[in-house]
Amino acid sequence: MKAALFLTTSILALTMPLSAMAEKTSSLTSPDGKLKVEVTYGSKVTYSMTYDGIEILKPSEISMTLSDGTIFGSDKKASIKTGMVHNPGLVASQYTKKTVDEIYNYLTLKYKKYDIEFRAYDKGVAYRFVSTAKKGNFDVKNERAEFTFSQDWPVWIPYVRGSYDSFTEQFHNSFENYYEHVALSKTNKKRLAFLPLVVDAANGIKVCITESDLYNYPGMYLNGGCGSTLSSVFAPYPKKEHQGGHNELEILVDERESYIAKAHAGQSFPWRIVSVVPKATDLTSLDLTWLLARPAAKGADFSWVRPGKVAWDWWNDWNLYGVDFKAGINNETYKYYIDFASEHSIEYVILDEGWAVNKQADLFQIIPEINLEELVSYANSKNVGLILWAGCKAMERDIEGVCKHFSEMGIRGFKVDFMNRDDQKMMEFFENVAKTAAKYHLLIDFHGAFKPQGLQRAYPNVLNFEGVAGLEQMKWGSLNDHPEVDYDVTIPFVRMAAGSLDYTQGAMRNATKSNYRPINSEPMSQGTRCHQLGEYAIFFSPLTMLCDSPSNYMNEPECTEFIASFPTTWDETVPVCGEIGEYVAMARRKGNTWYVGALTNWNARDLTLDLSFIGAGTVTAFQDGINADRAAMDYKKVTFTMPADNKVKIHMAPGGGWAAIIK
Repeated sequence: MKAALFLTTSILALTMPLSAMAEKTSSLTSPDGKLKVEVTYGSKVTYSMTYDGIEILKPSEISMTLSDGTIFGSDKKASIKTGMVHNPGLVASQYTKKTVDEIYNYLTLKYKKYDIEFRAYDKGVAYRFVSTAKKGNFDVKNERAEFTFSQDWPVWIPYVRGSYDSFTEQFHNSFENYYEHVALSKTNKKRLAFLPLVVDAANGIKVCITESDLYNYPGMYLNGGCGSTLSSVFAPYPKKEHQGGHNELEILVDERESYIAKAHAGQSFPWRIVSVVPKATDLTSLDLTWLLARPAAKGADFSWVRPGKVAWDWWNDWNLYGVDFKAGINNETYKYYIDFASEHSIEYVILDEGWAVNKQADLFQIIPEINLEELVSYANSKNVGLILWAGCKAMERDIEGVCKHFSEMGIRGFKVDFMNRDDQKMMEFFENVAKTAAKYHLLIDFHGAFKPQGLQRAYPNVLNFEGVAGLEQMKWGSLNDHPEVDYDVTIPFVRMAAGSLDYTQGAMRNATKSNYRPINSEPMSQGTRCHQLGEYAIFFSPLTMLCDSPSNYMNEPECTEFIASFPTTWDETVPVCGEIGEYVAMARRKGNTWYVGALTNWNARDLTLDLSFIGAGTVTAFQDGINADRAAMDYKKVTFTMPADNKVKIHMAPGGGWAAIIK
């Protein structure tokens, strides 16, 4: 790795318009010269942005208001520091690629007690506030972040699910919903949107808004309905809370303070990210959330972290058949799951909700049908690790004690669920869980959570965030309630731009659009079998679920062997083709082997995949069968030599997919 080069330069022009307020403007350009940011400061701070000469953002105001009336961004006097950083080859762990290049230009507005930092990368711009005071604490009353687009473009927007009368009610949500695709001016001003979201700008340009390095501060929502402007909204700090919600496992807020965060001198606040790319497929390979997150502490050892696949019980409702015991939440059932995982080199089995006594929010109270020590010993003998599900309140009650006890027992990690908030107090919970789990060498999968926001770079034991309306939604509701197939070809461009997701794919019962039915105990997926297989290459999850019953997998040995052979982290990722909400194709490499997937919406589709970056090889592919439009489980396995021109023609049925391993 080359050392970072910090070069203070004079490449950024400084001008002073002749106005009463003595406003000043400084320019910042991306390393490739395509992105240009104009930062104006004086009585207020605004920034605007162009890409390849096309105006993306008009002047958009930013500020941070403290409870004592101080406003970061209103001071008239500022000095400017500019420069560049060139730091290629940063090693990434549990990620979509082995190394990431850190190359950007920067501009910092330096005030008496705070800075405002801007960075311009080739794929986007980010800014943040930094307190530079030497001592003291303060409260942040609010933060203003505007995104005023130059035109009334369409936006892929995920609203908080449900019908609410106030923003306060919307601050409690699971961060799971489908996307509406509407003009910016038509967004619902009564509803909050969570991040990321994507705007379709001119000439195919895509703009993605999200955040990173979110510590000790609430997450950002956006609200529209005011022309082409999206504006920030933050959950105020909790004042009073109580235990309740799902099975008494949530921490609910009764009353909130008049400020959004407690802060301290020297604190760095989250990065606000505006990624700008020329086409949709570039959204599938964004690294800004990872790059702008703080790295793991110097000297920290995470070599013990083992990503992998998981045999999962909850989605298939512990529904085994062909066995001589009563299937359910008991040791016999979990030994069967462990045997299945061991036989297929699946690294983990999850014990989801039900192993601990219901409604007690106490992980030390285990139901009599479960003997954890016996299961751990059995799993160890089969080289399988066990991961335990834990509700938020059950974990929060004694994070240190829980992690210490179950680590010593031999448990490998926790799936923590039902946080359903991202105010400052809940953000502290996330970091405390990550830090304490790392201390005891435990993996963490955050379910009932928001999108990734950088925590997993500082704590690589955090493998997944949910923040996605995944396959679990297929257990209830109608096709209209859950347009999953269309969603599957949208999230790679939007939600996954922020990082890993716990989608929980792998259904062996598959349904066409007309045949889909929600059945809780024997659920099915929307779309074809190959749609499910393709998701293992498309969706990024360092801890990837096999959601269906071991009994179903053993009846489908070809498909099971295929998906069980997939890695879950990658050395290289290459977008192949795609359009948001229509189709997507991606290739990922591990060592010398490539894994390629493609998905389509409810439209049948023929594609020619240009795989010239792979070169020669033998292709083992699973493609939709000739009758997959009527019988979604119909597929065909084929093996062939890569064509000389490296162009592979594929056909996908409605709701279909394609998946291949190329060696």
